[in-house]
Amino acid sequence: MFLQKNPINKLNLFENKINLQKFIRIYRWNPHIQQNPWFSIHPISLKKCGPMVLDAIIQIKNCQDSSLTFRRSCREGICGSCAMNINGTNSLACLNSLKIKNKFITIYPLPHMYVIKDLVVDLTNFYSQYKSIKPWLINKLLPRREQLQSRLDRIELDGLYECILCACCSASCPSYWWNQEIYLGPAVLLQAYKWISDSRDKATNQRLKFLNHKMRLFRCHTIMNCSKTCPKNLNPGKAIANIKQQILHI
Repeated sequence: MFLQKNPINKLNLFENKINLQKFIRIYRWNPHIQQNPWFSIHPISLKKCGPMVLDAIIQIKNCQDSSLTFRRSCREGICGSCAMNINGTNSLACLNSLKIKNKFITIYPLPHMYVIKDLVVDLTNFYSQYKSIKPWLINKLLPRREQLQSRLDRIELDGLYECILCACCSASCPSYWWNQEIYLGPAVLLQAYKWISDSRDKATNQRLKFLNHKMRLFRCHTIMNCSKTCPKNLNPGKAIANIKQQILHI
């Protein structure tokens, strides 16, 4: 006597098999090819891939298309190299899980930045702006040794020092999209506020005078996209507001 197989079990197995597969849709552009930008679509089995979006991109690079170009380094949300736009949100690929409801995961480079190739954008202007705020301790009176702070002074830096300069917040800011040659953007302004808040730094007035500019700082319209998209859950909008308040008391 033969037992008839349950069709419901077959359906469940088929659905489980489908749920274990994702399709990664990636923006592509190659300056060496006379072709408009295009999308490449890659199937990924969740059984054979790591849990994060970056794992899927690395697998695509290794097994499906070696021409795919992207940045990555630490894979732990520390370096900021793998910043990109994932399903409409600027984030780090190493911190985004593949286990989401969407069958398709669409990946773009950071928006409104010059694309070098595929998912790699040109951050030259971004780092030039970072250099312009003098991101180092300025205090000629201090000896050349370790500088200690009180616990209260150290707490002032919480929510600032964690910034990894991934540029996710700046690339989500409309004011930065249209004025990035002059407006410093939320990432750089948060870094500037870190040095302003540091009790060991003695160039606070100098830093505030540099930032007191209708475009460098006051181009911020408090849209707050920066605070919503930060993958480290920081609040650049609050830092910018604090700089504005301090400028009033110069």
